[in-house]
Amino acid sequence: MSYNAKMYGLGSKRSTIREIFEYAKKRGEEIGAENVFDFSIGNPSVPAPPEVNESIIKTVNEVPSVALHGYTSAQGDKGVRDRIAENFTKRFGAELSGDNLYMTCGAAASLTITFHALSCEGDEFIVFAPFFPEYRVFIGGTGAKLTVLPSDGNTMQPDFEALEKALNPHVKGVLINSPNNPSGAVYGEKTIERLTSLLKAKSEEYGAPIYLISDEPYRELIYDKETVVPCVMNYYADSIICYSYSKSLSMPGERVGYIAVNPKAKESKEVYAAVCGAGRELGFVCAPALFQRVAAECDGLTADLSVYKRNRDLLYNGLKDYGYTCIYPDGAFYLFVKALEEDAAAFCERAKKYELLLVNGADFGYSGWVRVAYCVQTERIEKALPLFKKLAEEYKK
Repeated sequence: MSYNAKMYGLGSKRSTIREIFEYAKKRGEEIGAENVFDFSIGNPSVPAPPEVNESIIKTVNEVPSVALHGYTSAQGDKGVRDRIAENFTKRFGAELSGDNLYMTCGAAASLTITFHALSCEGDEFIVFAPFFPEYRVFIGGTGAKLTVLPSDGNTMQPDFEALEKALNPHVKGVLINSPNNPSGAVYGEKTIERLTSLLKAKSEEYGAPIYLISDEPYRELIYDKETVVPCVMNYYADSIICYSYSKSLSMPGERVGYIAVNPKAKESKEVYAAVCGAGRELGFVCAPALFQRVAAECDGLTADLSVYKRNRDLLYNGLKDYGYTCIYPDGAFYLFVKALEEDAAAFCERAKKYELLLVNGADFGYSGWVRVAYCVQTERIEKALPLFKKLAEEYKK
């Protein structure tokens, strides 16, 4: 065989989400895109804040072309990293410097680099279902073991009893995603305190750190004033944050984010050096230079979140009225809905009769549920709701 069989397997079959996305485009060509209700992919539907385009224009006009489009340092422009770190400290009260930041090509690169930086032979990483399906690919690429633990079916908070049983000396890290994709659940302060207390105790028992890796591309997508996303660095020293500007600034195609290594970690400098080394080995050096600068200029801003809030409320309340069981999403732009039959795949197929394209929760490690991405135009939800009602009525006959 002249090629890598594993890579062939990954490349010859797209993820389920991407398959549905491509199906929607093809179906749209057949019956008109306005008649297809694609709730599959987390592609922001709200324009980037005006400051993004203003920053692009300003940067292009003010920075000489050779400097603007040339290489930055492998870990990112020093001025960019310093500025983002300073803003991070102001916003979250956690001390951070540019020397703790590594600029990346979005959250996928952040996670991939982090796992490669930490993984040693025999290591294991823990995630809680439901979780972003590509975690399997990112962790599997290091040769580490992935252990999937359950969440509470009513709140989507971690099952701490299962976690305590699963922790062992081989566990290198626990990965969390809050706000969560696909459920929209947020880990509040009590959850983070309980989680970090357990990790501290086990790290001391094993004589080695268990890293808390926080995947935070939806950090700013919060819709209720009482909801707070705690900064894990304020609760746990051996923590690493993986961030992307794709969702907050509505620019997923520009591929820019960062890794933040907590300077309070026991081996912070060594871990950061390992991050740099993993970025080098994987070819993830020098994130897009223009958008590094744009990210620094616009760090902390968001697109118009009121649109997503309106979509959430409309969809959640509508489906609840029709008899669907849904997890109330405090953040992100996904609604996790219990399928109206045991086989969620069959439910998704039946939904296609109404041109409703949903993602099977089994892909997120959570059978019997489906994900509905509400980052679409509001009128699409308004037109889709009667179809969701008809779908529900089929199960009442």
